Amino acid sequence: MSDNIWKARWSRDQLRALLLEQFHAFWGRDTGIERDRLADLVRAAASPHAVIVSGLRRAGKSTLLAQLAHRLGEDSFYYVNFEDERFLGFEAGDANDLYGLLIELFGERRVFVVDEIQNVPGWEHFVRRFLDMGFKFYITGSNASLLSRELGTRLTGRYVPVELFPFSFTEYLAFRGQAAPDLERLTTVESARLRGYLDEYLRLGGLPEPLKYPELPLARTLYDDVLYRDIATRHRIEEVRALKELAYYLMSNPASLVSYNKLKEQLRLGSVNTVKSYIDYLEDSWLLFTTNVYDYSVKRQQVAPKKTYAIDTGLVRSVGFSFSPNTGRLLENLVFLALRRRTPEVYYYTSPGGYEVDFYLPETRELIQVSQNLAQPTTRERETRALTAALRGLGLTRGLILSDAKAEPIKTEGLTLEVYSLAEWLLQSYKRSN
Repeated sequence: MSDNIWKARWSRDQLRALLLEQFHAFWGRDTGIERDRLADLVRAAASPHAVIVSGLRRAGKSTLLAQLAHRLGEDSFYYVNFEDERFLGFEAGDANDLYGLLIELFGERRVFVVDEIQNVPGWEHFVRRFLDMGFKFYITGSNASLLSRELGTRLTGRYVPVELFPFSFTEYLAFRGQAAPDLERLTTVESARLRGYLDEYLRLGGLPEPLKYPELPLARTLYDDVLYRDIATRHRIEEVRALKELAYYLMSNPASLVSYNKLKEQLRLGSVNTVKSYIDYLEDSWLLFTTNVYDYSVKRQQVAPKKTYAIDTGLVRSVGFSFSPNTGRLLENLVFLALRRRTPEVYYYTSPGGYEVDFYLPETRELIQVSQNLAQPTTRERETRALTAALRGLGLTRGLILSDAKAEPIKTEGLTLEVYSLAEWLLQSYKRSN
């Protein structure tokens, strides 16, 4: 092993004990409900590519790999978790000796299952080398930017990316022990029950551990870990107060338009570059997403206000602040997450007349408006007006309004606006993303 702090700290027997302990803990962990992304990992098993699973801390990445491992079999893979503090100081140059230890303990195997690989400087070097020797890698990481940048330079054409989000609505139902209903034969009682589960999902979110242990402040602890460990420490931010205030503001205002200039002034953050950098860090750590306005001019997309969304509505309610339940914004956040599971190309749209529509997907040319309900005539008229203006602006004839209940399509001047139950749409959207 290379002459570094990691080698000096541990004896060979201690390293063997570490690897055995990690393997047995991993194999014996509770695998929970089957995640939707497991199918992606299984499909990639026959390919020679590394499979990279990225996502928020504690979103279930290790559990997803454990589900895959049980498909592969106990004697078919090596497991290493670089989040373990006993790997502090480990470098890419130590990989050969680590491999030798694994052979001594488990015999020759061709599959590596590796957690939190971003903690190893230069990790892409040894992964590429082992891939060239015919090994298979399943890897997790919690920093999107770090992974994508290094993958682009070292593993071009040699990896399959898999993004893992907190539970989808379908997965939440499975966690609750409820089978998804047959949407073609949905009774009135089932429809009402489904809306009740959606209200729960909106309030509690989809992070596995906070759902499993609701009596513990696990969502808050996760949030603090991301801010202080993944962002402040990693990027050597001295003025943590500014980062904390910005994150708190954005988490308290999901599905809102934000301007970097206004945020700078409102929160007294020093410069626009500071605001942009901090938001980039929040995105890289999977706490937040930003979307651009859809425009044929890339420059106008860049300078227009952004919309921000949180990774989980339960996390919003745990760490954010609001004078009211803010249900409409949280519902819009749920729709964003469902769309983002399908594609990274999610925009909002502003018509030539200035009317805003929540989502536009250019790949499929879908326009989607979210409304808590359409019971009030003024609300119905406002949502209809915005969507029809956007349809005309984009030369489309069909749009979608997601609300609390399905209703007859609204037809006007050759345009058709479908009105669909958000709860039912979330279940259908899940099927489309798999």
